[in-house]
Amino acid sequence: MSVSIPKTNTALMALLKADFAVLRANRRSAILALLVPVVILISWKPLIPKLGGAYALSAAITFGLMAIGLMGYSITVARDRDKGIFQRLRVAPVPTWAIMVSRLAIQLFMIMLLTILIFIIGKSYDGVTLTLAGYVITFFVAFLGGAVYLSLGQLIVGLIKNPETVNATTRIVYFIFIMVGMFGELGTLGEQVKKYIHYSPYGAVKMMLATSMIPQTWSSATSVAVLISIGYVLLFAGVGIKLFKWNTK
Repeated sequence: MSVSIPKTNTALMALLKADFAVLRANRRSAILALLVPVVILISWKPLIPKLGGAYALSAAITFGLMAIGLMGYSITVARDRDKGIFQRLRVAPVPTWAIMVSRLAIQLFMIMLLTILIFIIGKSYDGVTLTLAGYVITFFVAFLGGAVYLSLGQLIVGLIKNPETVNATTRIVYFIFIMVGMFGELGTLGEQVKKYIHYSPYGAVKMMLATSMIPQTWSSATSVAVLISIGYVLLFAGVGIKLFKWNTK
């Protein structure tokens, strides 16, 4: 009796279908990840005349990317690993890479949804309108920014096995990035901190996004931010993938 092994694309589609079903089941967490940047954007409306529309929109998208990569991806992976889901999938006739591609595809969908939502809220409520080039470039740059925080999430689950510790760590990192990034960039924490913020994951991603919204302001500093972001992705993902364990034992 022969055993029929499903094709890779068939297995990948089945994984995607299952992961989207999980996303729908956990829609409360997904909504919260999208709600935080929306609330920030709405609350910053009085500051837009002073700071600029690009500043407000880029900050909101950056905060959303943090939530997706840190509290969305890493916590979900840690929880499923603890439940033994990855271990069971590995003995199934499914390529290992397809398991992670399916998970990442869900996060890319969330990044797309976040970016479009911020564009809509920014235009309808805050009155911030970009050029067509600004919308298109920012849309694609958001995926690079998302990759920074997804790879950081991968690093956390690679270094830490316990799901509760992963949960606590990601929330602490998220809080630090928001507080230090937001206040540090405004100079509240001193000029030295403000200087180094630009080279942090928060500063590099935000600079890319803000400049992408006004393409004519693209400068060498923006190109450096792109290179720094790529460096963060390679470093975080490289270490995180190397140290990642498929089970908690």
